[in-house]
Amino acid sequence: MAGTQSAFDAYLAGEAAQSKGRSFPVKAGVLHRLLTKKARCDRLHPNPEDEFCRPDVGPNYKIISSYQEMYLQQIKNAQYYYDGEPVIVERLFPDGYRIINGHHRWAAALRLGQAEIPIRVVNLTHEQDVRRILDNTRHTRRAALDLDEVVFLSDESQAAESPPPFPWNRFYHERIRLGIPALFHELAKNGYDIWLYSSGYYSTDYIQSCFAKYHVRITGVIAAIGKRTGSGGAGRKLEKLITDKYAETLHIDRQSVIRILRPSGEFCDYPLSGADEDWSASVMAVLETLEKNGKGAES
Repeated sequence: MAGTQSAFDAYLAGEAAQSKGRSFPVKAGVLHRLLTKKARCDRLHPNPEDEFCRPDVGPNYKIISSYQEMYLQQIKNAQYYYDGEPVIVERLFPDGYRIINGHHRWAAALRLGQAEIPIRVVNLTHEQDVRRILDNTRHTRRAALDLDEVVFLSDESQAAESPPPFPWNRFYHERIRLGIPALFHELAKNGYDIWLYSSGYYSTDYIQSCFAKYHVRITGVIAAIGKRTGSGGAGRKLEKLITDKYAETLHIDRQSVIRILRPSGEFCDYPLSGADEDWSASVMAVLETLEKNGKGAES
């Protein structure tokens, strides 16, 4: 791969043109995702909807150059050329992978003529996945929670659920807030679909399988919030599809439960109080209040 900017710009334009009408993301199986740790640089393809490929924005060559310098330094020190964060990719039909995050790292490796680069394969939720889920649900109520800030814990001092039994504890490493499985069970019992949102790059089937070990079902996962690109914003489009489906939404966070009704837009805010370990009980108390007052919108 030629190292000049003009040559690389031409390469990107050719990749974008070639992808139109010829390739699309497909689901990668669990073993594929677990066992695939690196790939040839020429099997990775830039996302034509990403700003990286837009002629009016394009790659940041200062960032690419900084990665190239880092790679060369690692080679000089007799290390593997890149031993950091893997490039996040989706599997593509008919062959290879589409880059979701890490275009500049890939570009640096490609321009240096490196053969391979570390990757992490994920299955993101796309529009067709959301439409299929919505077509198959009879519920008109949903609960929406932030996976990173509400459902998973990063603070070791906070109360967490016990990890799943061996061998699943070797596969699912996330710490789940104490009471989340009981809360999800209560939400499902009261006719709520459960949608989780994350800024991370989670595979929907990974999260669903994780919570299946706690005997609860997740309706869907919208990952890479704020990082999706495309005309109008793919993330906003997915959220509109979901919002338009449900007559009632409960936004559940650490401090409150906000209930929103469609199409009026009427909302009520129910503050949560008490110790962290009582958080799920506080949320369920709000659910009980809503049901007792006959405010459920389920049809």
